[in-house]
Amino acid sequence: MTNSAKGRDSFDSTIGNTVVSFINRNVTPYATSTLGPKFDLVPVEDQKDLMVNAARMHAQQEYNRIMELVNVLQTQANDIQHRLDITDQVRAAKYDFQTYHGQFYWLVNDSKHNCTRLCHLGPTNWATAPPAEYEYICKVQWLGDYTWQEVSDESTS
Repeated sequence: MTNSAKGRDSFDSTIGNTVVSFINRNVTPYATSTLGPKFDLVPVEDQKDLMVNAARMHAQQEYNRIMELVNVLQTQANDIQHRLDITDQVRAAKYDFQTYHGQFYWLVNDSKHNCTRLCHLGPTNWATAPPAEYEYICKVQWLGDYTWQEVSDESTS
């Protein structure tokens, strides 16, 4: 057998009636003779489909996780916006007493004087009954950051 390349890992091969010189067994990942290990061809298109499906599944999971975080942030932003709206309503309300942080008050619509008032007494705290012209809007609490927050009666009991 001739070896025109004179390489240790190369040899000349006869394919048909033609001599093909210098086939380097180290360069190709495939067997260059029938003495090489048997292997099956990889179905590349099937492998690509599996990879794309796995990538889409993981990306969708990550997208869903991020959207859950966005929903939490949206809820928090809406709560802050509502606090600012309540703060504006309290600032526009009429009252003649000193307010204290952490205390609860009620916003009422006074139809007799056509205004909004901040009141100490809730709808059930009057000795007889609340004034007929008072329509209770909501119960509020003054927070330490100087904003007002609407609170439910269940959370303050």
